[in-house]
Amino acid sequence: MKTNRSGPHASFRRAALLAVMLFGSALHGGEVLAVSKASTADHSKFKELQQSFASGPEVTRTCLICHTEAAKQVHATKHWSWEFLNPATDQKLGKKNVINNFCISIPSNYPFCTSCHVGYGWKDANFDFTAEQNVDCLVCHDTTGSYRKLPGLAGHPPYQDTEIPPGSGKFAKAVDLTKVAQKVGRSSRDTCGACHFFGGGGDGVKHGDMDSSLAAPDKELDVHMDATGLDFTCGTCHRTSSHDVPGSRYTPVARDTQGAHIPGRADDSLPATCPACHGQAPHKGGGHAAKLNDHTDVLACQTCHIPRIARGGVATKTSWDWSTAGQMGPDGKPMLKKDEAGRVIYDSKKGDFVLGENLVPEYRWFNGEVTYTLLGDKLDKDAGVTRINRLGGSADDGKSLIWPMKVFVGVQPYDPVNHTLVTPHTAGNDDTAYWKNFGWEKAIKTGMQVSGAPFSGEVDFIRTEMSWPITHMVAPKENAVGCAECHMKGGRLEKVGGVYIPGRDANPLVDLAGWLMAGGALLGALAHGGLRILRRKS
Repeated sequence: MKTNRSGPHASFRRAALLAVMLFGSALHGGEVLAVSKASTADHSKFKELQQSFASGPEVTRTCLICHTEAAKQVHATKHWSWEFLNPATDQKLGKKNVINNFCISIPSNYPFCTSCHVGYGWKDANFDFTAEQNVDCLVCHDTTGSYRKLPGLAGHPPYQDTEIPPGSGKFAKAVDLTKVAQKVGRSSRDTCGACHFFGGGGDGVKHGDMDSSLAAPDKELDVHMDATGLDFTCGTCHRTSSHDVPGSRYTPVARDTQGAHIPGRADDSLPATCPACHGQAPHKGGGHAAKLNDHTDVLACQTCHIPRIARGGVATKTSWDWSTAGQMGPDGKPMLKKDEAGRVIYDSKKGDFVLGENLVPEYRWFNGEVTYTLLGDKLDKDAGVTRINRLGGSADDGKSLIWPMKVFVGVQPYDPVNHTLVTPHTAGNDDTAYWKNFGWEKAIKTGMQVSGAPFSGEVDFIRTEMSWPITHMVAPKENAVGCAECHMKGGRLEKVGGVYIPGRDANPLVDLAGWLMAGGALLGALAHGGLRILRRKS
């Protein structure tokens, strides 16, 4: 029986799981046994940390007294630079360069976007990427759950009680930097999730397989991260070396041919794939298991083992229409509209949203090649939907598997004269920010100036699409996709071409051969039976 994970009971289940973990922690000296990775150092006893800190960089300078190479290591990672040169396409990617169809872009919006940067002070293009004290150690190593970075503070946490949003009457408490610094530890689902669960500007917005329900999931939601079971952290699969976290949305591994990693054996392949642990024949035994292993030549493991996305009680956005933004309420002020579940489906600042839970993914051939539509690339609105990230793959390239995808549909501003996407200045309290003045022309002019790109002054809107391969929320094997869900007409793989699927596909020659064989067998049986009857009579 499958449990309904949405509605008010979902938050109760997550709270109950957290209570179990905290109760176990209290019984065992503050350690959660499921993730028993006690440090050999009690940082609260370090004299250097027994002081008051006025800012995050002050904490980092203290950390570097012992961890002398840590900042240099962080500086060499994508988490720091937000930049990546794709060797296959020569495209300069990374958050700093790409355009998306949810929050759109970072230039001119740095102080807000960089609340998810592993650094302090990135408020504009003049940020010093070489300064070691600008690295934020606490954002990844906090174990108190009290460390929080607020939008608009350029990666800093609040150093005093801060009203957010301004004028709301709601205040975020100042972070106790000394307390957090004295309780640092390994990264966790909470520290990684503080940014990755909220990618795209909100809980579950971007990916569909990552949201706050994974902070303390049960086995049904994710068999690996089950908080009272295997209790994997993000780092269990994304095994990090020198602060460099393996795995990439820009050059993902679609087909891992290397097999399981073996301790003690040098292996430079990605450790975060399914075969890296389970090998190339994950289903053990003969018969049905062997037939399931045959499917791995065509299907990604995730295709069967992640039956639905957004099934932890948190809805994911599937559509974002910026063209409807700017509508005001009856009082002439920005407004929100919510659905019957209390979820925001319209925001004057952002437009219309479509959200969903327990969604069946879309399925496509994917070979790991991703090409982006970047600022300056020429678009043809009349050609149909513009794919911001185009995923390569086909049935006959020898590199592709059928993968589950979340497809995010958008309507976003573009320049109809220059035929390009644009980078609007949306966030901010200045007169050119769209969320302040609700004027697209002024917001785009400012954003494009920061991006160093031309803008004609004309604004139109264009339909876009982004695809995200799904790899989290792995269900227990008994909840995997059933055979009949694909081997049928109108099934999950109905739109996937290039492969013959019994039960879905009708081939006249194959059908004729099958009927002839069946008919021949029947005639043979009748003839044999008739001969036996005649012999008995004789």
